[in-house]
Amino acid sequence: MQIQTTIIIPNYNGLAFLKPCLRALSKQTAKDFAILVVDNGSTDGSAKWLQEEGVQAIFLPENTGFSGAVNAGIQACDTPYVILLNNDTEPEPGYVEALERAAARSERIFSVSSRMLQNGNPSLLDDAGDMYTVLGWAFQRGTGRPEKKYRRACRVFAACAGAAIYRRALFDELGLFDESHFAYLEDIDIGYRARLHGYDNLYCPQAAVKHVGSGTSGSKYNSFKVRLTARNSLYLNYKNMRSWQLFLNAPFLLLGFFVKYLFFLKRGFGEDYLAGLREGLSTLHACRRVPAFKGRLKAEIRIQFELILGTAVYVYEFFRRQAVKCSQRPADGALQIKQPGFFKNRRES
Repeated sequence: MQIQTTIIIPNYNGLAFLKPCLRALSKQTAKDFAILVVDNGSTDGSAKWLQEEGVQAIFLPENTGFSGAVNAGIQACDTPYVILLNNDTEPEPGYVEALERAAARSERIFSVSSRMLQNGNPSLLDDAGDMYTVLGWAFQRGTGRPEKKYRRACRVFAACAGAAIYRRALFDELGLFDESHFAYLEDIDIGYRARLHGYDNLYCPQAAVKHVGSGTSGSKYNSFKVRLTARNSLYLNYKNMRSWQLFLNAPFLLLGFFVKYLFFLKRGFGEDYLAGLREGLSTLHACRRVPAFKGRLKAEIRIQFELILGTAVYVYEFFRRQAVKCSQRPADGALQIKQPGFFKNRRES
């Protein structure tokens, strides 16, 4: 049987997650795939366990981040498709088959994102494809909302690289994940590049996977995450938007940065956010911008409308979550549930 897909699992001190993840992959209805774990210099015994179990793996000497790890895996394989899968996930049996079927629909499809469910409460979504806004905010579509409301396939701005399939050959045209990102927003960046070149990113609800979230970083918000996300948000816009689009979106981007600063300031990470912005500004010159090519202006205009649509989707989902939050507020004013976070966080493990 010809191998169609290589499943690349980046791992950094995630031994506790690897076992259930690999167990779930052993139960897949599709059998035409290989597994490749890329260990990022783990110190928790992951490397020894992988060797003892005979799992195909690449052992990197140090932590190269999500981007470095998956790039090493992509370069090491030659299958038509690659699935990038976080180690803190458990795919349902039809997961691989559904992704392969969706990706095979057209050669213009670059990536397909899966229906990611919250591991602790699989009736709620973790991610139904990623979107981007004119405010410079990336977000997980459907996060914290009932998964049954997201059972229809659609185009999305980018696939969440925590559980998505990619057409291997297109990395030769678009480039690999940007290793200057290290982690966070690198999937939005490569999805943006794909859209500029006229390729599609889809959402496939039939491909379901349970996701713990923050399996490696350990928390939803921390200094490391906040700083890198702030820095990478500057990289993302500078690299993919030409001057006219940056000028057009500047008021919205500045507003987005200001609101995020207030958000993180309230949570004790205001200085970390500013430090990330300062680092991004001081290192922008090292970023490689997407070069001009025939047909790019048409794609940019289309993307501009997608950013406006993404903003509308964000506002709609935000207020829907607020409505649920208010409906569950008891008479004494104490909240019974926590509002899901509303800033994009791939929560890669």
